[in-house]
Amino acid sequence: MAHIKFCPQCGGELSKNTIDGKFRLSCANGSCSYVFWNNPTPIVAAIIERENQIILVRNNGWPEGMFGLVSGFLEAGETPDACVLREVKEELGMEGVIEGFIGYYSFYEMNQLILAFHIKAQGEIVIGDEIAEIKPVSPEKLKPWPFGTGPAVRDWLENRDAGK
Repeated sequence: MAHIKFCPQCGGELSKNTIDGKFRLSCANGSCSYVFWNNPTPIVAAIIERENQIILVRNNGWPEGMFGLVSGFLEAGETPDACVLREVKEELGMEGVIEGFIGYYSFYEMNQLILAFHIKAQGEIVIGDEIAEIKPVSPEKLKPWPFGTGPAVRDWLENRDAGK
């Protein structure tokens, strides 16, 4: 459960209560109806295909050798489609075209809902501020990982292989 202590609406203390059958933080002030629902945050992720290679990225702050998909937070008023294309542009400087929606994946450890897309991109790669390095990998050598965006990679590879 989150570590917030005070209500963002009235400043009253938050206390644990059973709401809809689950323990949730809610405002102890009887005249305030605030409940901290702790709903998952929607993010997008992109399997970016460019010149028959998948572009993996290592974000700043990630350990050496740890690579993943371009991903980012959905902004207010933004569709998932627009968000994933924006993230590709911001993080790699490339224009992309959505080839398909891969699926949605719960990433419980980060309290996120991942919406994964297959993107075909073109143009020169210009690494954005959030990226430490990139790693092009042929789809045949791409191996899914067991958490986060890894299940989307697994599903994309399975569907890709089934289509051959």
